[in-house]
Amino acid sequence: MALMGEEAVTAVDHRGRPVSRRSSGRWPAALFVIGVEIAERFAFAGISGNLITYLTGPLGQSTAAAAAAVNAWSGVAMMLPLLGAALADSWIGRYRTILYASLFYILGLGLLTLSSSTSPCEGTQGSAGCPSAVQVAFFYLSLYLVAFAYGGQKPCVQAFSAEQFDESDPEELASRGSFFNWWYFASNGSNTITVSLLNYVQDSVSWQLGFGIPCVTMALALAVFLLGTRTYRFYPPAGNGGLLVQLGEPLVARIKSWHSSWRSKLHHDSQPLLDGALLSPKRSTDDADLPREATPMLKLFPIWSACLVYAVVFAQWSTLFTKQASTLDRRVGSLVVPAAALQNLSHAAVMIFLPIYDRILVPLARKHTKNPHGITILQRIGVGLDTSVVAMVVAALVEMKRLGIAADHGILDEPDAAVPMSLLWVVPQFILAGLSGVFGVVGLQEFFYDQVPDSLRSLGIALYLSIAGVGCFISSFLVYAIDKVTSSAGGSWFSNNLNRGHLDYFFWLLAALSALSFSAYLHFAQAYVVKKKDNSVLVQ
Repeated sequence: MALMGEEAVTAVDHRGRPVSRRSSGRWPAALFVIGVEIAERFAFAGISGNLITYLTGPLGQSTAAAAAAVNAWSGVAMMLPLLGAALADSWIGRYRTILYASLFYILGLGLLTLSSSTSPCEGTQGSAGCPSAVQVAFFYLSLYLVAFAYGGQKPCVQAFSAEQFDESDPEELASRGSFFNWWYFASNGSNTITVSLLNYVQDSVSWQLGFGIPCVTMALALAVFLLGTRTYRFYPPAGNGGLLVQLGEPLVARIKSWHSSWRSKLHHDSQPLLDGALLSPKRSTDDADLPREATPMLKLFPIWSACLVYAVVFAQWSTLFTKQASTLDRRVGSLVVPAAALQNLSHAAVMIFLPIYDRILVPLARKHTKNPHGITILQRIGVGLDTSVVAMVVAALVEMKRLGIAADHGILDEPDAAVPMSLLWVVPQFILAGLSGVFGVVGLQEFFYDQVPDSLRSLGIALYLSIAGVGCFISSFLVYAIDKVTSSAGGSWFSNNLNRGHLDYFFWLLAALSALSFSAYLHFAQAYVVKKKDNSVLVQ
């Protein structure tokens, strides 16, 4: 795809020759790339889903420190795609970025496996020198190498797969709309296997094997990706090398303009805070200075910012939701269900409801709205945000119930004792988390992919991922700040003994913030003007 006024972009094969529509792209090519996504999800979720258990177990960290470390790592991993996407769109190309990132991914997972094998500290946490500072540093080096590889691979895999469908062809355009649904379905299917298999291996067999299996899986996925090379449609990168500058210059210019207006206001009280020329839709001088590709990116900022609290809520589902579940009676017959395995409920909800949504609800809605998506993408995101508010309210109520039962049975000061409360109590909040993702996560993926300039599709996916990244940083800061304040007041909300903590207060706080964020989103969504299509990709 190309911007207005540019020459049409011709899709080519791996040797640079114009491709044939019949023999390239579409679902056959996309499936090869989806295979890489499944393996990447298997690897990433296998680490992140049980990371807090490893940090509080073999590495002996406190609950608050471990939650902050998980959020910080997740935040870095989700922000690095901005760099990876810029490199792919401007210089390297998506195919090569996926290839190089996959190699780094395999290296990082291999080092992570090695680091866990050199840290045999289970059962000796807190003893002098175990784990040593060198062992902890090596573990985090390996962990952040995985985050670096994720930053290159994640935005390019989805963008490269989606561009196998030609928007100028009605049939392929319809397939692309369905692609985002089934992409999320495949990702959650992979996560389902992860939490069922890897978390059990990590908890019951060994962490070395639990980290080693994803390493082998990524190597096999890379081989599958390379096998599909002949079927892919390639689009040359922009090659201008000025993407980050284009995005930064107009933002700095507007900040300076607002600052100048503020200073002018201080000296001239009779003038409005923002000069009429600045707010006028004409603004010929400012608009002339805005790079063509940067302007539509800045238009996305209100929607992006309104979804940050949603990402904060999303961060709890693999950390504090899991920690909350770990205190319950998780026995099913003679089997003790790993706490992290309860995340499987969210993935199961996606795998059950998403096909219903794609195959039944969308066609029904399409008859009434005449919209190819059934409902608009912005409406879909709104449903996801609203559902996340309900999920946090339910989690808060369940935590209040859990604390009450712990008090009734006199085990408030017995952190290792299972609270006599069935794990079924936490099922609704995990299912609601999955349903929220069906609407919110898939909607955000398609929205940012669709609304950025066509030459910056990888960056569009990266912008979506950066919401989760910034949300993780905000979550980490909230946990740290609240832990410091409440600890000095006599009792941390995130006490290592959760029976003496107050996760319920934290969940209520997030529910309130989510409701406010949802209100802001409704305002910005109503004012947003959807990008017009410009079909200028040539596929013979």
